[in-house]
This record gives sequence, structure tokens and C-alpha cells, in this order.
Amino acid sequence: MPYRQVGEPRKGGIIACADHASNFVPDDIELGVPDEAMEQHIAIDLGVEGVVERLARFHDIPAHIAAISRLVVDLHRDEDDPAVMPMSSDGITIPGNIGGNLESRLERFHYPYHQALDSWIEAAQPSLILAVHSFTPALHSTGEQRPWEVGLLYNNDDRAAQHAIRLFREKGLTVGDNEPYSGKQLNATMDRHAESRGIPYLTIEIRQDEIATRAQQSRWADLIADVASLTQLSLKSP
Repeated sequence: MPYRQVGEPRKGGIIACADHASNFVPDDIELGVPDEAMEQHIAIDLGVEGVVERLARFHDIPAHIAAISRLVVDLHRDEDDPAVMPMSSDGITIPGNIGGNLESRLERFHYPYHQALDSWIEAAQPSLILAVHSFTPALHSTGEQRPWEVGLLYNNDDRAAQHAIRLFREKGLTVGDNEPYSGKQLNATMDRHAESRGIPYLTIEIRQDEIATRAQQSRWADLIADVASLTQLSLKSP
């Protein structure tokens, strides 16, 4: 199963998803990358699983959580994106993906993940969707520093993002507005499940050193739940 779900959605409530929450690789897939690479950002959004688990268990924001590494198949890419089965990431080659069976990976992991999320959203008709990710403080391949503690990404629909940017800044955080990368270039999951339906969403990118411990993950779950709730109220206001 390429996903798991924690909590039960409420009609018109808030739900969350985490496309890169796992670094699991099935036994029958050999990626050929060093073990230490599987504990880095190229394989998993570090810290995110703990955050979304807490959102589901303590803040009544059910979560649809990936259970497969982004190096096996990237669930946050469209099926026809060349990077959906990445050949390299941040300067590291993924030998097992060169010449790999893409259609098999899509059938086993990508399609079921998105079909289940689609069904969840259809049943719940949420008023707000959260997509939670994390980013490394610096890229290994370029040395580029990322000073933002959190970023809000969006493509065409920035209704929720603009509220959340303001709210996070009011909490004293350095907030990226479509940083550390732009949702106009990569917003696949929310394009598919939120923008296509006209549902407001927040794609939240947290810097990984902010959510490295359980205490930090609890803090960020509290912050996100507060911002999401206030954003939901703002969107409902006339």
C-alpha cells in the first residue's frame, strides 16, 4: 500500500496530505544509492510524518500519508513528468531508476495513492486542503542557502496562501512567498486535487531543521493547525 490514512474526514472540514513522508523502498526494487542517502532530503521530507501524524491525532485534521520513497516514484509529480521516477537528485545518481519500469511503478504506487486521495476528497468535500512538505536548509549540489523557516507555495489560486503568509509572519517567522521554489513550476498534487475543484489549499514547506525533533514537530503541528483554522475562517468571511 503506497499510503496510509490517519483520522476520518469531516464534511467541509480540513484535511492534510504528505506526498514525501516516507523513505520506504520495497524489497524487490533496488535503487543502488548509499544507505545514508536514504536518510536525506532526496529520499524523504524529513520531519513531515511526525507533523502530519500530530495534525491528525491532536488537531482533528485527518492526513493522507505517503508510504513510499520519492526515489521509487515521486507522488508529487504528474505521470508524464520526466522526474516522476528520478534518475538523479541533488547531484546523486539513482542507478536503479535508469531503465526502470516506469509503468509498473505508476501502477503499483502513483495511481493508487492519487485515486485514494481523490476518493477521500470527493467524500469529504473539504473547505481547505493542506499539503505538507519540508526542505533542506541548503542544497548540497549548489550550496544555496534557504533562510525561510516556512514557505507557502501556490499556482493560480493564492486565496489561502496569502492569509497564511500573513499569519505565519505575525508569529515572527521568516516566510517564503512561493519560496524556496515556486508552486507555479511544481504544484502537481494540489493542481490535481484542489485547484481542479476550486478548493482552497495551503502547500506548506517547513525547513527541516525546524522539525527535527518530536518537540519541534509538535510545535509546528500546533502552528499549522492554528494558521489553517484562522485561514479557513477568513475564507468563509464575507
